[in-house]
Amino acid sequence: MFASLVLLWVFIWIAILHFKSRRPKNFPPGPLNVPLLGSIFHLSLENPLKDFEKLRKSYGDVYSIFLGREPAVVINGVKAMKEAMVTKAADFAGRPQGLFVNELVDGKGVIMADYGSKWREQRRFGLTTLRNFGLGKNSMEERIHDEIKHIISTLEKNIGKTMSPRVMFHNAASNIICQVLFARRYTYDDELIKLFVGIFNEVSKIINGPWATLYDSFPIIRNLPLPFQKAFKKMENLSRRMVSEHRETRVPGEPRDFLDCYLDELEKVIYSVSCYTKSSFSEEELIIYLLNLHFAGTDTTSNTLLTGFLYLMNYPHIQGNTTPPCLVYVIFVMQAVIHEVQRMTNIVPLSIFHRTTKDTELMAYSIGTIVIPNLSSVLFEEGHGEFVRPGAFIKLPFICGQEDGVLRLAVWVGSCIHKLYVCNPHTHNNF
Repeated sequence: MFASLVLLWVFIWIAILHFKSRRPKNFPPGPLNVPLLGSIFHLSLENPLKDFEKLRKSYGDVYSIFLGREPAVVINGVKAMKEAMVTKAADFAGRPQGLFVNELVDGKGVIMADYGSKWREQRRFGLTTLRNFGLGKNSMEERIHDEIKHIISTLEKNIGKTMSPRVMFHNAASNIICQVLFARRYTYDDELIKLFVGIFNEVSKIINGPWATLYDSFPIIRNLPLPFQKAFKKMENLSRRMVSEHRETRVPGEPRDFLDCYLDELEKVIYSVSCYTKSSFSEEELIIYLLNLHFAGTDTTSNTLLTGFLYLMNYPHIQGNTTPPCLVYVIFVMQAVIHEVQRMTNIVPLSIFHRTTKDTELMAYSIGTIVIPNLSSVLFEEGHGEFVRPGAFIKLPFICGQEDGVLRLAVWVGSCIHKLYVCNPHTHNNF
């Protein structure tokens, strides 16, 4: 009798879970959803990108999967991506809460904060402050030129030798953002920058590894002492250390960097706050904000540069294309190379997960959930403008834009390859 009741209870429980896991009416199609487990059997824990492409071929540019019990819509292709992220940008501007990365930062900062008044206030402050310290101006280019000297010096010390530029590029990118955030530049053998870069690499591997997928798919494991928690705590403690040092040396009203500006703003909030006023500024917000800017500014730039050098080594004739016949030609070829490097690097293939801010429609489907933009599907899609051969590294002539960030990135690579020739030690004798 008891066994029969247990089996009945289990059957009812599974039936309820199955009912709750069904796709709503007019929701995008997708693979079979297993109660509690979601679509995990259709995705590789190590690298789900190929699985996303297979699902796209089966279900179209807009399809759905389940992260555990949470439904998510995957967007593929230029047409669907443009409709969601450009035409209906406000509808898709939210951030999902409760996923791995969001839990790490507790919804603070700007990258993983949900769309709303707090996010707008923090973003407005950040953009204004970063511009004041050179973002998009000549002063930032001067910092880049100064850092290039140290990169070239490091490369010149290794002429004729085999070296891995990974740590060098991470240090260089970190130094650029450190000068804006902390008004400090570190030598490449400084222990603090080694610690920062080491922890960033560790956290990046965890975020892009199987732990993130397991965390999102199985909420039951979130209260366990998982290994990534210790790594993120180290990163947070480093930011707290920088805040503490700045508090001791700052002069109120005379900011040296982004951190001083935030502390000034925080001081204003403390003195002017009342029961009728609310502000999003706090020390906890500052800690995560610094991590957002430092991590994002270091990881993306350094990995793009590293990939750029890899392609220059494998396609040595591209280095020769940055020489005359004329300066205009050099600029356009350099810009083309940078565009192609950024496309092939595919630095954040699934972007940052979004969430709809309200029930909306996309490609005739009704959506009101987590949204995963598959940027890989856009970068390697055939038949759109310059991407004639998505698998090729570069095909000249190349259609170029005039993005400021691309030109500044060109300063890095251009300065180095005009000064030095980089090559693959295993194949350079063939050229």
